[in-house]
Amino acid sequence: MILLDPDLEPDSSPNTTSAKKKSVSATGKNLRLPSARALAHFLAHAQKAVRLNGQVTVLLTTDAAIRKLNRQFRGKDKPTDVLSFPAEGSFPANGIGAEKIAGDLAISVPTALRQAVEQSHSLSTEIKVLILHGLLHLAGYDHESDSGKMSRRERLLRAKLGLPQGLIERAAKVKKS
Repeated sequence: MILLDPDLEPDSSPNTTSAKKKSVSATGKNLRLPSARALAHFLAHAQKAVRLNGQVTVLLTTDAAIRKLNRQFRGKDKPTDVLSFPAEGSFPANGIGAEKIAGDLAISVPTALRQAVEQSHSLSTEIKVLILHGLLHLAGYDHESDSGKMSRRERLLRAKLGLPQGLIERAAKVKKS
């Protein structure tokens, strides 16, 4: 399920009509928010690829809202791109989610937009990269403590889903610089 924060700018709403002019960057990449329907379709496909059972809700929100969530739940007073909230007791050691609810994701659309521009791809692509990353966290992966297991799984799934470089690889690239 895809939820849209009402505080997001109205012109980035996935409910705008296709007759309206699309927002395009100087590189020609579409920077409009994709439809909730398209994202829900991708979510279902990616969730199946991750082998994560149960309902996942994705909140598309603002930097201010995600900063508040990041501060409240992680003690980090700054916005971030994606946060994952696994349902309590939702993943056993094999990475399969709970029967009914796997968890929730929160994605900052303004941060995703900045990252899409930096990576020279569409906002839709960036949100999909973030959804996949969040799903892996919901499935029990943790790139901060798993010695590369999540990174390898994410790389494999990005290839399967036709997505570009992921968050873990970007972070590793920045550390090397």
